[in-house]
Amino acid sequence: MVWEKDLLHGNGKVRVGSEALPVFGVTWASRVEKPSGKTSPEELLAAAQAACYAMALSSTLTRKGSVPEKLTVKAECDFDNAALKIRNMRISVVGQVPGLNLQDFRNAAAEAEKICPVANAIRNNVEISLTANLG
Repeated sequence: MVWEKDLLHGNGKVRVGSEALPVFGVTWASRVEKPSGKTSPEELLAAAQAACYAMALSSTLTRKGSVPEKLTVKAECDFDNAALKIRNMRISVVGQVPGLNLQDFRNAAAEAEKICPVANAIRNNVEISLTANLG
């Protein structure tokens, strides 16, 4: 990450260590106003949460004998500008898992949330909610 100038008028470039992703632009305005094609730390955290959770749920389902065909995970979080804090992380997942009923899917989804390393990193500091459905 390289940041140039002051907070309100400056900008930064985020690079991931693996270089698997393009360079991301970030500004204060993209964080608290309009993204305008740039990202924010909250968006990057949510993306990490979604990827990590998908892996945790895939592992949990497979361990229980129900290999998922597809898991579509979305994670979103909100930045509270006044408190300078991320308040919540909302995870939603829609799964295609042959032969699995909704209650068993939701049980596995809840179990996966508890073993997800990103969720565990923010737990007790950020409220985490989960919605799980089959589709």
